[in-house]
Amino acid sequence: MQEPQNKLFSPFTLSGYTLKNRIGIAPMTRMSSVGDSIPRQDVLDFLVRRAQHDVSLIYTEAIITDNESAQGYPNQSRLLTESQINAWKPVTSAIRAAGAVSIAQIFHCGRMSWPEINPAHRVIAPSASAPKQNNPLTGLAYPTPEIMSPIDIAHVIDGFVKTAQGAIAAGFDGVEIHGAHGYLISAFLSGYSNQRDDGYGGSIENRYRFAHEVIQAVHNVLPPNKILIFRISNWGVADMDVSLFADKDEWQKIIRLLSLEPLNAISVSAYDFSAKAFGTEFNMAQLSRQATQLPLIICGKIYDGNSAEAALKDADIVLSAKSLLLNPDWVQDIVKNKPLTSYPSEAANIAYGPTPLP
Repeated sequence: MQEPQNKLFSPFTLSGYTLKNRIGIAPMTRMSSVGDSIPRQDVLDFLVRRAQHDVSLIYTEAIITDNESAQGYPNQSRLLTESQINAWKPVTSAIRAAGAVSIAQIFHCGRMSWPEINPAHRVIAPSASAPKQNNPLTGLAYPTPEIMSPIDIAHVIDGFVKTAQGAIAAGFDGVEIHGAHGYLISAFLSGYSNQRDDGYGGSIENRYRFAHEVIQAVHNVLPPNKILIFRISNWGVADMDVSLFADKDEWQKIIRLLSLEPLNAISVSAYDFSAKAFGTEFNMAQLSRQATQLPLIICGKIYDGNSAEAALKDADIVLSAKSLLLNPDWVQDIVKNKPLTSYPSEAANIAYGPTPLP
């Protein structure tokens, strides 16, 4: 079938890897590992199937970065042990054989946790500040986190390093550092959750310091040809109505700081890619483009060819979550000009339960 001649289906290069189109499946936090920190087979097969169905950039679920304080949800995945690494090897091989690129997203949940499901029975964060809303999984208030000490900071950074090394051993083409959605790195970046008065708090540069140290440490263990991406957002999975950054100037200063790092792309997680941001006439991708020449990845209410093309006016790659989660034929449906509709948020719940993924 003749593909339409538009930006969505044009190739794009990231760190020497050529994507056959500009379409990726968004990383999503999941709870699909039962006891061994390895996703269920249907979850692994789901990723391979998306690669075989013409999605060019395949993200894992968010993978936690240590065996102690990183866990925030039940049944999360890790990439630290030989058995965990070996479970992913056939997945990355199959994704590569399908002509797609694989990215392991790695993160620490920080204050978005509760101690009962954490191996260390700790919730740690830059400051002793809990989200205002209740935990939707427990119905209870989030606990007040412990303030991270210098020892905690060093230990957490080491977890990012070890997990990045696990991802490379498992055959991934790259790593994304999750600095969005109110999780640990995001909590350091945002004045809403970071009230420290040491070198990791206060000014934008100080709040950025932890992200910088994680990026540098991970970069130092990646082979030169591997992709390194950083994800950032202005919204969190808790207290969603709160702007994590004060204004567009603060956002753009963070983007400029990220541009000085050895990154291959910045992934901007927007709740709606087209929404005007910070009281300006610009959306998040446009504001980010004003501050960086790095490739930009964008997501948020991208559900058909028209929305994807519109998002690509200001970005280089689009990610879809619910549409690709629920429809393995989404890319070909766009090619065939099939009418597609946006799924409600509740439709994503399949990602978090035991139902096999399509």
